[in-house]
Amino acid sequence: MKVKILKVRLSEEHLIGDQKIVDNFLVNNEICKATSAFVKDENYWSVFIYYENLKENINSKYLNQTKSKSNVNFLNEEKTQKYDAIDEELNSDEIKILDSLKIWRSEKAKDQNLPAYFIATNKELFSIAKFKPIRKEELLEIKGFGKHKLENYGSEIIEILEQV
Repeated sequence: MKVKILKVRLSEEHLIGDQKIVDNFLVNNEICKATSAFVKDENYWSVFIYYENLKENINSKYLNQTKSKSNVNFLNEEKTQKYDAIDEELNSDEIKILDSLKIWRSEKAKDQNLPAYFIATNKELFSIAKFKPIRKEELLEIKGFGKHKLENYGSEIIEILEQV
């Protein structure tokens, strides 16, 4: 497990850029645990992320699996398993789901004193609204969702999907 420390400055000139850095990091790594602290004197969030690199995980899976099976490209298989609805449009029902998920995320982030994108990025919520998983385990099929998010938020997300 690795640790990454990121700084999210709240000034208008830095906030969007810093959020993009965090979003890209979250998408490209499997997050095991995250904590944050607000540095009041300097007005920024210090974010500690415990993670595993997805590429390393995929490569080690590939090496382990090729010992028992041959002529199968597990690297490509792993990449195609994750659902990402980024280029799709939402219908009116899916927009209601997305809005409900965003409200839930905001409340959860406030309760846990975390930035909202730590709970789930906009891209992840968009994909959930489009994919509409029925069981919480299906959330693992969505790009950006790992064991940590599944354990911490999976049941609540499925509950929201059932209610909307």
